[in-house]
Amino acid sequence: MTVDTCVVLRSAGVSVVLDVTGGRLPAIVHWGADLGALTPDDVGTLIRAGVRPVASNLVDEPARLAVVPEHWTGWVGRPGLSGSRGGRDWSPRFTTSSLRVNDSPAGGRLVEAGAGSVEVVARDDAAQLELTLRIELTRSGLVRSRASVTNLGADPYQLDDLVLAYPVPQVASEILDLAGRWTKERVPQRHAFTVGTHLRENRKGKSGPDSAYVLHAGTAGFGFADGEIWGVHTGWSGNHTHYAERLYTGDQMLGGGELLLPGEVILGQDESYTSPWLYGSYGVGLDAVAHRFHRFLRARRNHPSVDRPVTINVWEAVYFDHRLDKLLALAEAAASVGVERFVLDDGWFGARRDDHAGLGDWTVAADVWPNGLHPLVNRVNELGMQFGLWFEPEMINPDSDVARAHPDWVMATGDRWPLEARFQQVINLGIQECYAYIRDAMMAILDEYNIAYIKWDHNRDLIDAGTAPTGRPGVHEQTIAYYRLVDELKAAHPGLEIESCAAGGGRVDLEAMLHCDRIWVSDCIDPLERQQMNRWTQQLLPPELLGSHIASGASHTTGRSHTLNFRAASAVFGHLGIEWDLTRANADELVELGAWVGFYKENRSLLLSGDLIRIDDPDETISAQAVVAPDRSRAIYSFAEVGRSIVTLRGRLRFSGLDPNRRYRVTPVLLEHAPVVKPPVWWGVEPDGSSEFDHLAAGTAPGLRPTEEFGVELTGAALATVGLTHAPTHPETAILYLAEAVD
Repeated sequence: MTVDTCVVLRSAGVSVVLDVTGGRLPAIVHWGADLGALTPDDVGTLIRAGVRPVASNLVDEPARLAVVPEHWTGWVGRPGLSGSRGGRDWSPRFTTSSLRVNDSPAGGRLVEAGAGSVEVVARDDAAQLELTLRIELTRSGLVRSRASVTNLGADPYQLDDLVLAYPVPQVASEILDLAGRWTKERVPQRHAFTVGTHLRENRKGKSGPDSAYVLHAGTAGFGFADGEIWGVHTGWSGNHTHYAERLYTGDQMLGGGELLLPGEVILGQDESYTSPWLYGSYGVGLDAVAHRFHRFLRARRNHPSVDRPVTINVWEAVYFDHRLDKLLALAEAAASVGVERFVLDDGWFGARRDDHAGLGDWTVAADVWPNGLHPLVNRVNELGMQFGLWFEPEMINPDSDVARAHPDWVMATGDRWPLEARFQQVINLGIQECYAYIRDAMMAILDEYNIAYIKWDHNRDLIDAGTAPTGRPGVHEQTIAYYRLVDELKAAHPGLEIESCAAGGGRVDLEAMLHCDRIWVSDCIDPLERQQMNRWTQQLLPPELLGSHIASGASHTTGRSHTLNFRAASAVFGHLGIEWDLTRANADELVELGAWVGFYKENRSLLLSGDLIRIDDPDETISAQAVVAPDRSRAIYSFAEVGRSIVTLRGRLRFSGLDPNRRYRVTPVLLEHAPVVKPPVWWGVEPDGSSEFDHLAAGTAPGLRPTEEFGVELTGAALATVGLTHAPTHPETAILYLAEAVD
């Protein structure tokens, strides 16, 4: 029996219309703005209206783009399924035999499912292959799909590729995705959607700082608030692809999947492979696209609460110099400014006195910690802080006890070890004995100490990542083992939070985030760089999942120096932390830091649950953003000077995202630390007698105090359309404003 049905999914202003007629694989007739209620005749008309005439030099039947594109249909773009059985069965022709909607059997001309799921099973009896395809529309309007292929034959089937694709209309004429490198993650790049394939491959064994991240296609000139945009994201933490393809026929699509290495997946009889989820987000403006991802993550049962603890990580304070007296002094200083979580970084285990040795030997170093970690953990807990610990479970130093005992646990091609990176190799979690050793070593530490948080690092790429004794590729199995290990640790220790760190922001994807609780955006905490990196990392992840720390005065990765104002104002739009040796901070710095921590705690329920608004300002030297409460009652805005403008005054700045029909009072926050050269009249402040020349020399205005007319009151429409004059400041400073509804 073949399926002859259409399905309409609708949610949150999005419609997905699926054609599953004629026993063919599902094809997307429409993915985009909500079409409202449709009759069976309406859907039939949409399908017929989209069938193109047969033009010259094409096959005699119109080619059809299924969610898993099929070569046999005349589709000359990238096929969805690539593989063979020794050169045979490489171009299957699937016939759909069953359809389930919302996990129940379905049939008829039209099925309307709201937010829900569609699952079809299709077979090619000649090729002895079965394909199961699942398509979902979430309550946030996010579409996602994945496919499973099963070998029904006796002969092995080598799977080379399984990717999914979503069509996008020709009005989408520009492509935007992300690039980057270590300490410069998430850099946007944009170009025309031309004929050919824009292919982004990642072969690092992790998402990578240079991943496409979210691959968008949109109308010309689209921005944060304007333009129709379709975006896709491959939810996979290993090798993967994203691609945008435009054919000479005019067809264009976005797609992605796992990048399989040669011979990595060979299916025996009745064995299956399941692809990663391919996510699709549609919206008007980049913010709308981002909001669908954010709401999807926030709807999961294990999403972190908004009461995320302010964290200090000690890496840039002590590096490998683990002296108890120094760490205790740092803990005391951290607690005094309101820190709630203390994280001990690399260097606590084995022979790990530098980065040359010890990885893989996950036992506390007795020469450094003769009484174990107990003196530090206990004191941190006494100070009212949680304790966190750094691990790099997937890595191994050749100079380690475990490498000497089990050299076959190193991922290698079989006859040689890969080139070293940071004096380390990759330990093969795909080997069950190796996996059990790492799991049990980590469990022992978690069982002995009161540990609430793991910073999980992954500092080198997977090169020549084979598995003993054959040397066959092992990246796929390593990625699955990573997910399993995270899940086992968290199941055994309820409440444990795990941060995904990979030399900074090198493992950032939705599948990692379905297992972890936050990401480390970058090893670079320079606030000027973080303005860009945080801004674009939020295209996929909401602020509460971004590790965002206040750096020391001089950046360890760029050498730049910045005021505490700019460092803190840049960090509060995320999960706030500190990466600074507070034992070297002076009294004034500690007072100001305490004020910023207090501001964050007072407002984190808004900062970590509101809607992200990124403002397109015509002056590229301003980076403007906001977080607005879902009920539009409050908002916090940031206007950061990230360069020096060619004009002296920038005029009025627009406060977007508020309810146009409500009235709001807008006031600058943390006046005593405001970095203004001269406050504008609307602020409603006056000096308290301090010298203007002293203020200019210091670069801040500590002498300002509010008057009775502090701030200004206007409608949301006026604030968004006309705006308010911005205070002149020095480059690389930021001013935050609070907008509160008054009616």
